[in-house]
Amino acid sequence: MTDDFTARAAAWLAEHAPREPVTDLAEARRFQAALHDAGFAGITWPAEYGGQGLTETEQHAFDELAQQYQLPGKPFLIGLGMVGPTLLDLGTAEQKRRFLRPMLRGEEIWCQLFSEPGAGSDVAGLTTRARRDGDGWVLDGQKVWTSRAEYAEWGAVLARTDPGVPKHRGITMFVIDMRSPGVQVRPLRDMTGAIRFSEVFFDGVRLPADAVVGTAGGGWDAALRMLGHERITISDRRVPRDHPASHAALAALARARGIAGDRRVRRRLAEVYRAERLTELLAARLAQEARAGRPIGPRGSAGKLAAGRLARLSADAVPDIAGHDALAWDPGDAAGARLAAAVLDAPSARIAGGTDEIQRQIIGDRVLGLPREPSPDRDVPFSEPRA
Repeated sequence: MTDDFTARAAAWLAEHAPREPVTDLAEARRFQAALHDAGFAGITWPAEYGGQGLTETEQHAFDELAQQYQLPGKPFLIGLGMVGPTLLDLGTAEQKRRFLRPMLRGEEIWCQLFSEPGAGSDVAGLTTRARRDGDGWVLDGQKVWTSRAEYAEWGAVLARTDPGVPKHRGITMFVIDMRSPGVQVRPLRDMTGAIRFSEVFFDGVRLPADAVVGTAGGGWDAALRMLGHERITISDRRVPRDHPASHAALAALARARGIAGDRRVRRRLAEVYRAERLTELLAARLAQEARAGRPIGPRGSAGKLAAGRLARLSADAVPDIAGHDALAWDPGDAAGARLAAAVLDAPSARIAGGTDEIQRQIIGDRVLGLPREPSPDRDVPFSEPRA
């Protein structure tokens, strides 16, 4: 079975997969639909919800083949890597039937609405509020750093539904139609010049009763599941071979500049290669365990931490190899611009999805069993004043 699948996937990718980056969203959607229709999207997801119902072995075989191409998967990353697995864990049968197949085909793009300006890394400190209104809910508040929000059709949003209990217990997760009246999306530009996330405002947004994911008041457990899937997804993204700060690209640049034999450069390249391989192997192990049904839980933070460390090491190596080209370039030099953008983008890997500090705290508390840091508001109703 696996050999037949691999041969079929190799033939299909050779004929249809792009070898250059795809920047047009409509084209990315068309490719994702074709990928699904050919039997290569949702490989391990249940067939009844649009997946292929296959095993981790087939998924791994496809991932290996896909490394040779530029599959336009970024617009669908949050849906397929975070929201979809959470709906498979906690969603109702109707939610799975309604959302998973369109998600797999790229017909509906998703975003994740967790972070808030006043909460930072303390996700449970959120103040966006959903109040009961008949059978449904009414949502008010603000989110920030929301990737894909500028073109997402749907989102998974955390809101406080009971401020009279401690902060971790009064939260509910909802699915939200981003085209609903009262939803306002304001794109934000990062220091690379790109727009990759937004701030989102909710003003009296109506949510139906069946928008709840899991149970009302059980949003923190749903959030932990989604964050676990998120950390695996972030750490499982292999460095593309043509990424300007990958080991392969940096080694080629060092050879082109005639400095590949320099002792400092060789040490830098060795550090990047080692970090790349360790990150890939750890991510592959965690992803395989997750798809096989073994809970990853807080161990996913190790993969996220490794991915952030790799980004830092790669960015640190660039000036030693590229010199001034890492800081300034001719306006017509696309390669120089990509290299500088990769350096500027690197810090985000240590922030997005939870900062390095948060990941270390999770590992210490929940993996190593170290004493927890003081949390005086853990058992205090959220509505009570705080110092």
